[in-house]
Amino acid sequence: MTKMRLYFSVMILLFLFTGTAAAQPFADEIRAFKKADSERFPPKNAILFVGSSSFRKWTDVQDYFPGYTIVNRGFGGSTLPDVIRYTNDIIIPYASRQVVIYCGENDLASSDTVTASIVVERFKTLFYLIRNQLPGVPILFVNLKPSPSRQKLWPAMLEANVRIRQFLKQRRRTAYADVYHAMLNSDGTLIPGLFLEDNLHMTAKGYAIWQKIIKPYLLKD
Repeated sequence: MTKMRLYFSVMILLFLFTGTAAAQPFADEIRAFKKADSERFPPKNAILFVGSSSFRKWTDVQDYFPGYTIVNRGFGGSTLPDVIRYTNDIIIPYASRQVVIYCGENDLASSDTVTASIVVERFKTLFYLIRNQLPGVPILFVNLKPSPSRQKLWPAMLEANVRIRQFLKQRRRTAYADVYHAMLNSDGTLIPGLFLEDNLHMTAKGYAIWQKIIKPYLLKD
């Protein structure tokens, strides 16, 4: 085993171990997902959206992608460690056609000590956790968006985006959707009307841009 794979194996075991504690962040939401699954399990071969609140609040995501079957498992204000913790609950069981990830923005906002490098390493941990258990499933990463309330984090977001893109270019069955630049005018300012009053979550106009960027990467039969 290479040092890199050993590192990721240790990281994965660490996150899975911490996930066994009785009270974990977002545990109620995960239980709600599992309850819904027990009542009506999502269809196999669907496209799984997983990550933070930018997906969670996209409650009508299915309407944006007619002809595709979407399962939305965005939850809370999750960070990459949260998604890693619950991978065996809300990613692995679904036998998805494709996994679409939006996460990492909250990592940077959570602490001044979380850098772009840390976000990239966390993403790699999640990537390998999925790839090791679902080796044939394509993975699409939607890059970190330029939230107005987090403008001071834009340089770190851009760095993380670039480095994750470089990482994915070297892996098979991966794709990278650049929503960041699609949400900006040619002069680098934000397109008006994309965000709600909290300057963090998006309006329908913002999601329409995401739909345009993401759709070409989604897989059909």
